[in-house]
Amino acid sequence: MKRYVDEDLQGAEFRECDLSNARLVGVVMQGAVIDGLVIDLVVNGVEVMAYVEAELDRRHPVRRLIRSDDVADLRRAHRQLRADWAATVARLRQSPGIEHDSVNDEWSAVPTLRHLVFVHDSWFRRCCLGSTDLFTSMGLGIESVPDREEQGLDPAADPTLEEVLATRDEQAAELERWLDTVTSEQLQEPAPVPDDDRWPPYARGRSLRQCLGTVLGEELEHHQFCVRDLDLIERQAAG
Repeated sequence: MKRYVDEDLQGAEFRECDLSNARLVGVVMQGAVIDGLVIDLVVNGVEVMAYVEAELDRRHPVRRLIRSDDVADLRRAHRQLRADWAATVARLRQSPGIEHDSVNDEWSAVPTLRHLVFVHDSWFRRCCLGSTDLFTSMGLGIESVPDREEQGLDPAADPTLEEVLATRDEQAAELERWLDTVTSEQLQEPAPVPDDDRWPPYARGRSLRQCLGTVLGEELEHHQFCVRDLDLIERQAAG
């Protein structure tokens, strides 16, 4: 493992890094930002994640619905997420072109929405419905997804915001119809993931509830990322 002693790391950026079990001893941290999957974080002898999670739940009550095993709560979560995205889309439409602006090397709004098209195809259609259809060509997978073209993705795709939103509306209606019929008991059953090498291979053995949780969780997280970046873009423009 790397060991840093008396190093000046001011302004350093760690992106997509695994910092599990990292120890920061005698450090000075002012204005630091941590954004990611953080579990069991201890600061000056205090495990702080319970406080962080409680505050996130207060700010975003939909998080509690997403964690529920009650299908009625999950339906409410889906409707709330759709409403949140609708408000953000309305915000995008107020400033044409902003949907292509990115900050800090993050996805802009259009790629973010394209990624959620891919999430729906892979974690809902494939894992919850057992579909073996190719993925929607405009979908955007993460870099670790292998053989993207063979799975139906088009690396050269350049859809407009409206084209992506039209696909998203169709997918949302499909998920809503399914949620209206599935039961809480059925959600605990094994997900019907096809037995092939397509994404996500590690979903095998998970329940329908777990796969659905991935879909809803991705919707929440990427919406928060999108809003965060829009706030920053608008502040920069105003300054």
